[in-house]
Amino acid sequence: MADGSDVYAVFLKVLETQGISYFVTGSVASSAYGEPRFTQDLDLVVSLSSGSIDDFLAGFPSSDFYVPPEPTLREEASRTEGGHFNLLHQDSGLRADVYLAGDDELHAWAFEHLRRIQLSEDLEVWLAPPEYVIVRKLEWMSAEAGERHREDVRHMIRLCGESLDHEFLARQVRARGLEVAWDEVQG
Repeated sequence: MADGSDVYAVFLKVLETQGISYFVTGSVASSAYGEPRFTQDLDLVVSLSSGSIDDFLAGFPSSDFYVPPEPTLREEASRTEGGHFNLLHQDSGLRADVYLAGDDELHAWAFEHLRRIQLSEDLEVWLAPPEYVIVRKLEWMSAEAGERHREDVRHMIRLCGESLDHEFLARQVRARGLEVAWDEVQG
């Protein structure tokens, strides 16, 4: 990836080493599928169960990272939907927004359709499929007026084109009431 996202290897190497299921999404993913742009944080979806919290914490020692306390992680991991927390690399100030997979059907679909990409010379990582990224960005567009999300989706559609699963996108747009946002990015 040519957008400098390899700086996020500080987080991704840990997940890879610990064998924790995850994928990169958000602006880093849309940059991989569309037009590269600078982003200040890394968005991750992580499958974190109560049984994997100890491994997660071992990979992110408090001497190097801000990680929420263990009880907070357990509480977030117990949510069936909407679990979220932040990680902060203390030396660089880099932040990762971690969204927990829970029972979210779109997360489950994404985990089944992940893409493996070469992030840097010595690191391959899991990237959300472009359809997932588009749907999530459409949701953000509907929740807030975000020109950057709109442009990200437009670039992804232009560059991914026919390789996108247009039937899947149409079903998700209808099911999630995203027709207005979808029409905006099509025009």
